[in-house]
Amino acid sequence: MSMAEARILTVAEAIREATDIAMEHDPRIFVMGEGVSDPKAIFGTTAGLAERYGAARVMEMPIAENGFTGIAIGAAIMGRRPLIVHQRVDFALLSLEQLFNNAAKTCYVTGGHHTVPLVVRMIVGRGWGQGPAHSQSLEALFAMVPGLKVVMPTTAREAKGQLIAALEDPNPVIMIEHRWVHYATGHVPEGHYTVPLDGPRRVREGGDVTIVATSYMLLEALRAAETLNKAGIGADVIDLAVLRPFEPDLIIESVRRTGRLLFIDTGFRQFGIGAEVVATVVEQAFGSLVRPPVRLGLPEHPTPSSRALLADFYPTALSIIDAAAALTEVEPERIAVPRAALAAELAKLPVDVPHPTFRGPF
Repeated sequence: MSMAEARILTVAEAIREATDIAMEHDPRIFVMGEGVSDPKAIFGTTAGLAERYGAARVMEMPIAENGFTGIAIGAAIMGRRPLIVHQRVDFALLSLEQLFNNAAKTCYVTGGHHTVPLVVRMIVGRGWGQGPAHSQSLEALFAMVPGLKVVMPTTAREAKGQLIAALEDPNPVIMIEHRWVHYATGHVPEGHYTVPLDGPRRVREGGDVTIVATSYMLLEALRAAETLNKAGIGADVIDLAVLRPFEPDLIIESVRRTGRLLFIDTGFRQFGIGAEVVATVVEQAFGSLVRPPVRLGLPEHPTPSSRALLADFYPTALSIIDAAAALTEVEPERIAVPRAALAAELAKLPVDVPHPTFRGPF
C-alpha cells in the first residue's frame, strides 16, 4: 500500500475533500443549502469551501427547500451542476415534489434532450434525543422513484469516490449519509477517483449466511460477523451502497452458496429496502434457500427521544448475531460465550453516542 493509499480520513473529511476536488475540477459545480457556510459547516463536510470559492459557488439558502430545489433543477437543466446539502433527510421532505416530478422525470419527458445533473446530500440523524422528526431514514422513499439514483456510502473511500462520481453523472443522484457514519475512518487515496454508482460489494467472505446491510448497519453487521466467526459461523457480508439502480447479482450468487439471507435495514423494516431485496432473492434463488429470509429494521413507530426507549429501537450487533444464529441453527452454547463477551464490551459504551467527539445533533 502506497503512502497515499495509507492516508486515514473520516467519512466527513472524505466528503469534504470530494466536494473540494470536484469544485476545483469543474467550475459548473456549486453548493446550496442551509448551513453550508456556517462555522460548523454541516458536520465539517463543507468546511472552508465558502472561503475558497466564494458566495457565488457556496450559497447559503433560506428555509425554503422546495423553492431552492426548483432553482437547482433549473440551473442543472441549463448546464450547471448543483450540489444541495440537507442537514437532515427530514428537511428534504419539503422538496419531494421538485425531486420526484421534475428532477426524476425531465430526461424521460424530453426524450433525453435535457438531463438534470443534480446531487442532493441528505443526512440521517441519530443521538441526543433527536426524536421523531430529525432522525428518519427514508431511503426507500427515494429508491422507489425511476429516474433517481440513490446511494448510501459507509466507508470513507466509498463516500469520496461516490460523491465525485455523482457530481460527474448526468442524472440526479440522492446521497444519503448516516450521521454516525461520518465518524468512521478508513484508507482514502489522494486526488481524483470515482467509485461506480452501480451494484453492491462484498466486504467479508463467509459460507454459512449472507448478511446484506446498508449504511451504518453495515458497521453493526461487521461487528456481529467477527463474533459469529468465533462461534464457527462464516458470514458473507455485503454492502448495499447503491440502492438504485438495484443490481442483485452479487446477493443472488451469495445466497446460492449460503442458502440463508439476513438483511439489516437502516430504515423501517416494513416496506423497506430489505423487502425489495428479499422479494428479488425469492424470485431468482428460491430453490437455494434452506431457511426463510430474515429482515431486521426499525419497528412500526416513530423514533423515540428518550435514551431508555432507544435501547430497543435500533438493530444492533447483538440482534444481528441472534438472527444469524437462528438462521444457521447453531447450538446455543457455541454462540453464548463470544456473544456474552461482546455484550459486556458494548455495555461499557454510552447509550446512543457514536464517538467521544460527538457533541450533539448539529
